[in-house]
Amino acid sequence: MKNYILKKRNDYPDHPRVAVGAVVFKEERVLLVRRGQPPAEDLWAIPGGSVKIGETLQEAAEREIREETGIQIQAAKPIYTFDVIERDAAGKVRFHYVIVDLAADYVTGNPSPGDDAVEARWVSAEEISKLKVSAATVTLLKTRFGFGN
Repeated sequence: MKNYILKKRNDYPDHPRVAVGAVVFKEERVLLVRRGQPPAEDLWAIPGGSVKIGETLQEAAEREIREETGIQIQAAKPIYTFDVIERDAAGKVRFHYVIVDLAADYVTGNPSPGDDAVEARWVSAEEISKLKVSAATVTLLKTRFGFGN
């Protein structure tokens, strides 16, 4: 009998996927989530997700942040773009995202994890060094905002 593996929605894509994130600050703390799914599973990162057909980057960021954290934002312009390409043991591309992070203003809400996030919270510059944070998030926060150690 053959073993069948369910293909996750974004595993082994036939083209890169476009995704967004939103950098949101409130009272000198940044909104982060701990990811519950690969890629970046169990790492703290800027919240966000895939852009749906017909959405602007801003619309996608506002929807994704609301779904993933319960926070309502007003998304602004792109501030950082990077690739996430992850290969499996055989060298085949398992994930390929082009991620566009946008600046965003906090509107309302309290962090509550949803969607692919297992935790969501406001993180201070002092706390960030104690968390397992994605390299892209550390780079963005340090270079663009001088946030973190």
